[in-house]
Amino acid sequence: MKASQTFVSTLKEAPADAEIVSHRLMMRAGLIKRLSAGIYSYMPMGLRVIRKVEAIIREEMNRAGAIELLMPVVQPAELWQETGRFQAYGPELLRVKDRHQRDFVIQPTSEEVITDIARQELRSYRQLPRNFYHIQTKFRDERRPRFGVMRGREFTMKDAYSFDRDKAAALRSYQVMFDAYKRIFDRLGLQYRAVAADTGAIGGDASHEFQVIADTGEDAIAYCPGSDYAANIELAEALPLLTERAAPTQAMVRAPTPGKATCEEVAELLGLPLSRTVKSLVLATDEKDEAGTVQKTTLWLLMVRGDHALNEVKAGKLPGLKGGFRFATAAEIEEHFGCKPGYLGPVATRKPVRLVADRTVANMADFVCGANEADFHLTGVNWGRDLPEPDLVADIRNVVAGDPSPDGKGSLAIQRGIEVGHVFYLGTKKYSEPMGATFLDENGKPQPFEMGCYGIGVTRLLGAAIEQNNDERGIIWPASMAPFTVVVCPIGIDRSEPVRAAATRLHDQLADAGIDVVVDDRGERPGAMFADWELIGVPLRVVVSDRGLKAGTVEVQGRRDGQASVVPLADALAAVKDRLAS
Repeated sequence: MKASQTFVSTLKEAPADAEIVSHRLMMRAGLIKRLSAGIYSYMPMGLRVIRKVEAIIREEMNRAGAIELLMPVVQPAELWQETGRFQAYGPELLRVKDRHQRDFVIQPTSEEVITDIARQELRSYRQLPRNFYHIQTKFRDERRPRFGVMRGREFTMKDAYSFDRDKAAALRSYQVMFDAYKRIFDRLGLQYRAVAADTGAIGGDASHEFQVIADTGEDAIAYCPGSDYAANIELAEALPLLTERAAPTQAMVRAPTPGKATCEEVAELLGLPLSRTVKSLVLATDEKDEAGTVQKTTLWLLMVRGDHALNEVKAGKLPGLKGGFRFATAAEIEEHFGCKPGYLGPVATRKPVRLVADRTVANMADFVCGANEADFHLTGVNWGRDLPEPDLVADIRNVVAGDPSPDGKGSLAIQRGIEVGHVFYLGTKKYSEPMGATFLDENGKPQPFEMGCYGIGVTRLLGAAIEQNNDERGIIWPASMAPFTVVVCPIGIDRSEPVRAAATRLHDQLADAGIDVVVDDRGERPGAMFADWELIGVPLRVVVSDRGLKAGTVEVQGRRDGQASVVPLADALAAVKDRLAS
């Protein structure tokens, strides 16, 4: 292709609202144009990348036995009401009405629609297993869209859905998709980890996220360098750091801590390690009647070590908190503890609260906590002697680097990642049972489908790849994703016929060899021409010049190379093939 036949539209500076590297570079390289908050037009160069990603996904999904279809963007609310997600999904679900005032949604995902198809079309166990997928526009009304395509409102996603007769078969389908995803991300040339993850709003019993490794990632991943263990920080198990509780050695003392409301401040004032302190967090659960009126409120005091952080996902799975919780109000806290947050503790509360201790806290002795009195903390606090044993001991904290790995094979490390794919085993309770989606088994009895769902953020992959692959000059695409694999840069093409002829001939040779190549025939100065293609991120550049032609050579330079290699013109095709193969 000739550059003049496509659309090259680069910028020297990124717009002021571009916050992260991928957003800035996608705007500068002319891959996207902002239309509205979180909504972008994909320009020709960006669309080429998307189509390459989609092609790899399709090849691997088809290879795995999935069948492509296409489901609508606009879906009737009735289907979402069957599963309860119309009410439960929250404001991210864009709800609209048609001219007849019937409710519809702009789909963020398609579980309900595919389950409706399955309950109509898959009637017998003989038709199973089945896996349907599509690549379709999605919309999630993010409260604060940001980071370009990383957290936009409109995006493209590949979602697939498997239907099986029993759990064993469903887990086999899950593994097939897990393996297909690994092949997809391997072919895309990305550094990634598959990590155990929380099932979140989709629901289900098991899931893995595929995280592209990047320092700017929103997600924290815990992994063991000495084993295959990896999990999202929300799910990673935090083992107790104390194997047993020591006997008390101190008396409980009411210590003045004027103006010191955080564990860090208290530890510094008292000259103690932060690990000797305990922080208290107060949650509330409300019991409501059928009309939605609160009949009873229970307060929960959750205790984690001062140098640890509460994991809200883990807390939300505890008995009594599974149905949903909120953070207690200031008034509720003062009513139960007699003071404002910052000095709260489990000793002698004004009103009863449910006491939940993290595994490590449950084994602490002589610890420091709030005294339920402004400007005071308690030191030398011990379970059993100064306060009753906790109502519940559970893993409720985030892991930190250096924690023991749950698989017993070393210590955990933490790195950042960007979620680009997610696989879920759903079972029957989330969609097939509520929607009455059944098949007839060998005995002619109806059974609910065992389901799985599997998503890849197609457009998000662009941002993730750039976050992982960039430098001060611009994007560095993996060859499989680049808008063009090779760019031929003729110097003085508008002034030199030999340069034009040689560049055209080389372009045609590369294209005939199946290489995705573009020749820059715009007549730009060398510096501007090189800067454009380095910004766009084409993996390999071949420079044709009068000086080189006189010597019978061209220059070949990889996007990551510090300098070009001089190659005989006659060997240029072979040299390019060798570079791409390596």
